[in-house]
Amino acid sequence: MPEAHVFPLRVYYEDTDAGGIVYYANYLRFAERARTEYLRSVGTDNQTLMAEDGIAFTVRQCVVDYMQPAYLDDALTVHTRFLEVGGASLRAEQTVKRDVDDLARLLVRLACVGNDGKPKRMPKALRAAFAKKLVPPKNEQITAERN
Repeated sequence: MPEAHVFPLRVYYEDTDAGGIVYYANYLRFAERARTEYLRSVGTDNQTLMAEDGIAFTVRQCVVDYMQPAYLDDALTVHTRFLEVGGASLRAEQTVKRDVDDLARLLVRLACVGNDGKPKRMPKALRAAFAKKLVPPKNEQITAERN
């Protein structure tokens, strides 16, 4: 079974608030960087997708569960697991960790859009590359509440 993609990073001063704690919105930035590196792991990158296929990924929904803070100089990893791949959408679970401790978990739904901002199907080869690396969801996965 495919493993999660792991992206290492270090917490810099610019990532923290005045108390040396990672500002909550920066977990979204860490997750974005990890998804970008995941794209490289399936053989492409954002610039190529925009230039050659006329597509980009945009976040449609993101639910974050913050469990523990990260601090200045912490060595972190972002574990990215894609759970579903559709014609023009992806669903991912990302976990920011310090060693074995989960600090934040994100459930992200991405939409594939064309240059006009409207939904556009992913190229078959890209869908196949994602499908090959899909990881089944864990039982403790976070979910969005529906009204």
